[in-house]
Amino acid sequence: MSTMPLDPRLIAERGGIGGAIAGYRRRIASGDVGALPVVVGLVVIWSVFGIASPNHSFLGSFNLTNLALQSAATGTIAVGVVFVLLLGEIDLTVGVVSGLASGVMAVLNVTMGIPGPIAVAAALVVGIAIGVFQGLWITKFRIPAFVVTLAGLIAWQGALLYVLGATGTLNLNDKFITGLAGTFFGGIVAWVLAVLFIVYVAATALMTRRSRKKAELPSEPIVVLGIRVGVIGILVLAAVYFLLQDKDRGLPLSVVILVAVVVVMDFVARRTRFGRMIFAVGGNPEAARRAGIPVDLVRIAVFAMASFFSALGGVLAASRLLAVNQSAGSGDVLLNAIAAAVIGGTSLFGGRGSVWAALLGILVIQSISNGMDLLSFESSVKFMITGFVLLTAVTIDAVARRGREVSGR
Repeated sequence: MSTMPLDPRLIAERGGIGGAIAGYRRRIASGDVGALPVVVGLVVIWSVFGIASPNHSFLGSFNLTNLALQSAATGTIAVGVVFVLLLGEIDLTVGVVSGLASGVMAVLNVTMGIPGPIAVAAALVVGIAIGVFQGLWITKFRIPAFVVTLAGLIAWQGALLYVLGATGTLNLNDKFITGLAGTFFGGIVAWVLAVLFIVYVAATALMTRRSRKKAELPSEPIVVLGIRVGVIGILVLAAVYFLLQDKDRGLPLSVVILVAVVVVMDFVARRTRFGRMIFAVGGNPEAARRAGIPVDLVRIAVFAMASFFSALGGVLAASRLLAVNQSAGSGDVLLNAIAAAVIGGTSLFGGRGSVWAALLGILVIQSISNGMDLLSFESSVKFMITGFVLLTAVTIDAVARRGREVSGR
């Protein structure tokens, strides 16, 4: 008597490390490459610049602290971009909204004398309002997000010029605002934060494994889980150690804020009903609508989140630069934020990705930019190399997507 062949995704994997390796190779063959290209890319990038930079300064504690500070603002913006891409949409205003929000904060604080915390809160509210406005326009008039945010890219730039007025540049001296990027943790505080993060990673991995076993799904062997958490722990402790070698600074508060944002939004994406709705809408909007998911509300909420994190990124950038001017949020901010999300592994086709993509991707993008600065590359070369890296990431995403379609994943 013949039997129907089983879906290979339902076949239990062999136990132990051998089974985990076999399963991982099978997932790669079917197009599920995960974070492997990003990790390999980071190793190559850091090795090349570590060797090529003068006196190996790329790997010095002073430069690594600068790299962390440079990554915080754009990385925060990239978190919002991840959610927009999960919908299969695009937001071209994330850069200019960060500039406009920082401009509003600066005018309220410097010109009008409003306390720093209130000025920062007002900037974040402006970001949310812009996101809601754009989301409503997209959903109610059924206009592609590309067109609406392209118009916003122009309009909000004009709004920034209007807000700053004839002054053009405002210098920041409020302790609360400047402290967001100017505060550093040293000694015991930095180590405690590192240990807490490692505990979070281990606890999350154990919870995921337990829930998969409860659902009778293939789960990661405990030995492999321990190795993965151990490697992450070593990398985190090493990063903190090298940052603390910069005696004048240490672990930046802005980096702690970025990691906290990633942790919270990763929980929202993977473990809340709202997060599941985002993935459902990005995977198949019509199926999500028929399942009773309020597709339009989800889209509006996601664009509001993207603009909120853009505003927060703009505040962090202004805090690091100690000033806001008419070019705030322009230049390569938009390119780097989108590139960070895509390079980190978030699919441009929607429905697949991780919030951790923002952190991994911004490390790649900012490491390339920082290394080329140390080697005194011209801006033209920097843009061409960054564009090539982004094109490579998109190509990997497209090839992986075809592999998943062929394998039925």
